Parts: sequence; structure tokens; C-alpha cells
Amino acid sequence: MKVEIWSDVMCPFCFVGKKHFESALEQLPFKDKIQVEWKSYQLDPTLPEEGVNMSTKEYFVNRKGMPMEQIEGMLAHLQQAGSAVGIEFRQDIAIPVNTFRAHRLSHFAQKAGKGNEMEEALFLAHFTEGKNVGDIEVLATLAETVGLNKAEVKAFLETEEQTAEVQKDIQEAQAIGVSGVPFFVLDRKYGVSGAQPVEAFVEALTQAYQESKPQFEMKGNQDAGACGPEGCEI
Repeated sequence: MKVEIWSDVMCPFCFVGKKHFESALEQLPFKDKIQVEWKSYQLDPTLPEEGVNMSTKEYFVNRKGMPMEQIEGMLAHLQQAGSAVGIEFRQDIAIPVNTFRAHRLSHFAQKAGKGNEMEEALFLAHFTEGKNVGDIEVLATLAETVGLNKAEVKAFLETEEQTAEVQKDIQEAQAIGVSGVPFFVLDRKYGVSGAQPVEAFVEALTQAYQESKPQFEMKGNQDAGACGPEGCEI
């Protein structure tokens, strides 16, 4: 069964949702039957790749027009949600930045079988370590920590490779009605929006998996003649 996850590196609830989803997987006896594919989504494609010199609070006030009281409440809630799953959100040092290049790296890593590890490293770099995830050197170093070749990644990021793939993900999100992330698509049958509780993921994944298995139904007269190891019945 395939699970596609639309996400953005700058989305804190995508990080929380990743943790909830992974906790749910650990409770499932069929977890090894689930293939995860990370999909790209950009919350703010207008940001520059070098980032902006402002705090998260200033970003929400100046770029999103949100009132400070609302921002304070949101960040406090976020801090709680993060602590519950082992995430240290450092919004005081997080750099608002264009994440397109990070998404290209995610696609590159996914093709090398390191998609989950790369997403985790990108989230940690942005939210906890205050690194610029739009910078090529930073991204190449992060890629090395998950087992990818730094020189190869750096050379890749200096091209435009995987640009079309990222754009395709974003367009596909629009086509299926994704208006916010994280957004999980289970076997192309069910959509799960937001950082749902672990129990909700367990329930949704179980239902989708059961429905993904071939259905077998007996037809015809059950009393018809048949032969078995002990002989034939008429």
C-alpha cells in the first residue's frame, strides 16, 4: 500500500504529523507493506532562497499580516505539540526561506532510498538548528549526514534537475484539492489532512490496507461434488 505525503520543510505541523504517522506505523503488523512517498508543497514560494532577516514572529506579522496575539498563541500550542513528540521547536532562530531547493534534494534522496531520513534532517535543520535550508552548502552537508555523497548532491543542486518533479507535485496537490499540509493520501482512496492523533492514523491506515487486499468471495452451490485428500464427495 502506498502513502503519499504532501509536506513543506517550513511547516511545523508537517514535522509533528511525521512523528504521529511514524508512531502509528509502529503499531501496525503490516507496516513493512506500506511504501511512503514524500511530495512537495510550498507554503510561501515568494521567499528568497537566501532567506529573510527576520524572526518567525516578524515573518508572520510582516508577510502574513497576522496579529501578534494570534501568533503568540499559535507558537505556544506548537511548542506543546512538539514537546509531546520529542521536537524542540526553536522558532526564535528558524530562518524563513524558499524551500524549493530543499524539495529538489528530497526528491534526489528519495530516489536513493533515503527519503524519510532526508525529511527528518531537513526538519531538524530548519526548526531546531536554525540552518538555512535554501543554501546549497547546508543542504549538501545535511545530505551527507543521511549517507548521500556530498559532492554529488552539491553538483546536483547546482543544476535544475528535479525541478519538474517538484512542480508536478505542487500542481497535483492543487488538482486534488490540497489546501494545507501535511496531507496524507492513502492508496489513492483516502485523504488525511493535518497532524492527526496517532490513533486516527492507525484507524485510517488499517482501513485503507484492508481494502487494498484482493477480496475473495465464494460463489455457486457449496454442495456441488468435489474431491479432497480423503476422497470424493457426491
